[in-house]
Amino acid sequence: MNCIIVEDEPLAREGLEVLIAADSRLHLKGCFNNARSAADFLALNKVDLVFLDIQMPGMNGLDFAKAISPETLVIFTTAYSEYALNSYEVDAVDYLVKPLYQERFVKAVNKALLYRGMLDESHQTSGSASVANDAVYVKADRKFFQVYFRDILFIEGLKDYVILHVPERKIITAMNIKTIYDQLPQQLFVRVSRSYIVNTQHIQTFDNNTIYIQHYEIAIGNNYRTYFFDEFVKKKLLSK
Repeated sequence: MNCIIVEDEPLAREGLEVLIAADSRLHLKGCFNNARSAADFLALNKVDLVFLDIQMPGMNGLDFAKAISPETLVIFTTAYSEYALNSYEVDAVDYLVKPLYQERFVKAVNKALLYRGMLDESHQTSGSASVANDAVYVKADRKFFQVYFRDILFIEGLKDYVILHVPERKIITAMNIKTIYDQLPQQLFVRVSRSYIVNTQHIQTFDNNTIYIQHYEIAIGNNYRTYFFDEFVKKKLLSK
């Protein structure tokens, strides 16, 4: 998978270069210390994945991510964990908090490779989804899958696709996340960020910033936090 680094800190750039060089699945095509230079490169070259710093002089990483092709995946790198919430507002695959460690880096790359493969497969067939009383019917890989609402852990938006996370598998189809959310039963599903819809029956724990479903950690977007706590939490919270 072809990738580039966009990072204004020399030491952080060097650290990423070392991690990328150690992973034979990645092919580094360029390093840039600002978003403008990276944008010029992407205009002429196809890149699958960008390792992107958030805080940079000039155009910041969040604005840059919104401007690049939807075919290009993004993994954010940042020294500030609070930026993680913002990263999911621009369909980032993952975010890495500096200093970077190999185990966490590999986990993010594995996710990017999985999504890259899913996107490539989806390009070979048109996707769609329809909703019945107790299930969603999803067209993917030239077949229709019946997925019961009760089995959906959460739904993830990725560029122009949605990924249904169900036990033991993921199903991707070409659809806008708002379109599928508007058709889901609102008493069961709640949208918690620009990129995530969760099945409230599968929420195990949560805090002010994160929802935990099995081994997944789903960030609550700033623009969705009030709705989540008012419409879901307060209605089910035991009173003293």
